Amino acid sequence: MKSIYFVDMEIDLLAVLPRGLEEVGLLELSLLGAKNLRKSRGRISCKVDLATFYRLHFQARLPFRFLREMSEFSCNGQESLYYAVQNACDWQKWLDPSKTFRVNVSGGSRELNHSHFTALTVKNALVDLQESIWSKRSKVNLDEPDICIHLHLLSDRGVLSFATSASSLHRRGYRSGVGLAPLKENLAAGLIKLSNWDDSLTLVDPLCGSGTFLLEAASIARGVAPGLDRSFLFETWPDFQRELWTQERNQAEKLFLPHKKLPKIIGCEQNISIADQAKDNIKRAGLNNSIEIQIGHYKDLVLPKLPGVLVCNPPYGKRLGNLKDLESMYREFGNYLKNNASGWDLWLLNGNPKLSNFLGMKCSRRFPVSNGGIDCRWLHYKIH
Repeated sequence: MKSIYFVDMEIDLLAVLPRGLEEVGLLELSLLGAKNLRKSRGRISCKVDLATFYRLHFQARLPFRFLREMSEFSCNGQESLYYAVQNACDWQKWLDPSKTFRVNVSGGSRELNHSHFTALTVKNALVDLQESIWSKRSKVNLDEPDICIHLHLLSDRGVLSFATSASSLHRRGYRSGVGLAPLKENLAAGLIKLSNWDDSLTLVDPLCGSGTFLLEAASIARGVAPGLDRSFLFETWPDFQRELWTQERNQAEKLFLPHKKLPKIIGCEQNISIADQAKDNIKRAGLNNSIEIQIGHYKDLVLPKLPGVLVCNPPYGKRLGNLKDLESMYREFGNYLKNNASGWDLWLLNGNPKLSNFLGMKCSRRFPVSNGGIDCRWLHYKIH
């Protein structure tokens, strides 16, 4: 018997992404089929059908996570929250006692201002309901739950959602090793998109670390769908449609272009062990023939003759580097660029505006972004 597709089923979906990537995130989700998009700080809400829901999980590069909104309700204290949660959805369908669960809480209100106790109220509401129905209750599993419940509070309103994955979607699975201050993969992908780099231009990271910028750029150029090797919590949800999921998976697989000719994508790293990590990450990602890693100081890096795009995430003294030493480093880096990269575009992630002044170049564009909670700027320079 052929499966029945709920293709007309409308899902309210929330994408959580790095702050500063809302505009490119809006474009990404729209191109993948999401409708009625609305952005707020670090969030994009939209409506999707089931096929689009699956497509986003295979192909979207920028979100940390997706939340499927199940119910919105008023709650002005623990008691009203308790009963609102019990009536939020058909829990007999979604959470029988054989399944484990986890509760996460964001936001707050005057009466519900402690996330731990709020999460405990949600948990108690659910296990008490289970006891009344089955005389059994689910276990809480913080690491690998079957259902990950998310409650967001704002004033006297609550939104209960199911997270579609137990861990962050920024993890692609190719990084066995990272540097001391790693750049998250989804942020790197978003910054590449903000730079408007395309695969007709050479891309160079002279301070490449574990190679995240290069890996994300090559993945975009090759059409690598980031969600193909990942499992999702919704694969056990009661409305999961295996055949439709498989169709979207097949479409995502067809996007991969292993033989497409790419421009030079080059990274330079002075630390041998970190350079080896970058090479290992590239190998794990299946991009050996797409990215070249050179070991040595950026001053010894000979750039290709035709101008392209430089991207980098140099230290800015928050996690790595002494400020006095970094002033000299930025000054020397600026001199190297002016002497060796005339005609190139530079995109630099900076979390300390004082340091970027030592480059000795005028910034033409800047985008505010958050990098692991650090307020940063994605700076664009035309090198003359």
